[in-house]
Amino acid sequence: MDFLYYMLTATLMLAVSPFLILKALISSSFRKNIKNRIKGTKTLPKLKESLWIHASSVGEVRLAKTLITVLQEQGETRPIVLSTFTPTGYEMAKEEDLPHVFRLPLDFPLWLNPVFDQIAPLQLILIEAELWPCLLRQCKKRKIPVLQINGRVSKKSLNRYGKLKSFFLWITEGVTLFSMRSQLDAERLLELGIPEEKIKVTGNIKFDTPPMEANKLKSVAFDPSLFLIVFGSTRPGDEGLVMEAYVKLKNDFPNIIGVIAPRHMQRCREVEDLIREFNVEYISYSKMGEGGDWVNRPGSLILVDKLGVLSSFYANAKLAYVGGGFNPRFGGQNILEPAAFNIPVLFGRHMNNFEDEARLLIDSGGGIQLQKEEELYPKLKHFILSSEDRQKAGRAAAETVRKHRGAALRNIKIIEETHSA
Repeated sequence: MDFLYYMLTATLMLAVSPFLILKALISSSFRKNIKNRIKGTKTLPKLKESLWIHASSVGEVRLAKTLITVLQEQGETRPIVLSTFTPTGYEMAKEEDLPHVFRLPLDFPLWLNPVFDQIAPLQLILIEAELWPCLLRQCKKRKIPVLQINGRVSKKSLNRYGKLKSFFLWITEGVTLFSMRSQLDAERLLELGIPEEKIKVTGNIKFDTPPMEANKLKSVAFDPSLFLIVFGSTRPGDEGLVMEAYVKLKNDFPNIIGVIAPRHMQRCREVEDLIREFNVEYISYSKMGEGGDWVNRPGSLILVDKLGVLSSFYANAKLAYVGGGFNPRFGGQNILEPAAFNIPVLFGRHMNNFEDEARLLIDSGGGIQLQKEEELYPKLKHFILSSEDRQKAGRAAAETVRKHRGAALRNIKIIEETHSA
């Protein structure tokens, strides 16, 4: 099966190579992306007996940072290596000064074998849902224990893997243990044919992830008399309804200030154009400069065009809306990040990538799920008018985050137990 997979993969790569070459000639960003992935671990020192952690993008990198911090606090002595799939994940990992960071190369022995030779991993930790066939088969071949941490299986993934169950079981044959974030995720793995003895439910490390430093906005001092609303991690389709709601709100409440933070920085130009269409005064975060008075200009908007500062805005906000929940293709974004700051969190009804988090926040009263896009404006207006309801929901949100902590330590124990599995 391994040989057949590699032959099919090689054939496919050869077939699409003319298109990839053409795209590389046209797009400098694509060219840079491919170059960085092929480079792999060439910039890293040669390591021995390392602990390799793989995180796909920004959200997984934040989890990896929490895991690495706790590992080091618990006395981990192995050199820790962190790979990422997306360029934004890589940028965040470098900005957070995480150890030995590199981009995961293409999933093929030609590029993966040098990685194994360079970092000599004793163990591979996969964060959440990253399952790369060649990577996992190479680990099995080299007898390297593989542990999936904070594992999740969305309904979409269940349906996709269910149609190719034999292929899924072949891919995951080398995984030593699946440490799942919820009972629902564990049940979906069982449905796919994973043996019960290879599955544990340990909770969600996102509850252990501390809010990123709230002092990153060092030049910003918000006027407490102003009402700050953050529209975080917005996806395509979110910004239009956000702007419609915001225009109405600023007419109702002259003292509000809004913050829009697209999930992907490359969309900032697109979002900027949309803001202009609504004729709302705004400024990009990168242009605010030292001590900019912009943050205290009522009725204005701040467009966040820099990674790593969203939590700082949540820390100063009185309300938050988190995007990605009105389109099942996106499946929501991280709603625990603003919840940790004692503020109510609003989100859409398609939270298939954050089912457990959404359920817990809704049950506590700290999360408000909107069934229709039209509900955004009246719900925000209600919480602006009712400080009592706003504070009650904010306390419930923060308490939900607090009482579900502990998954990180449970997973550290599993990492230790499977170290030499």
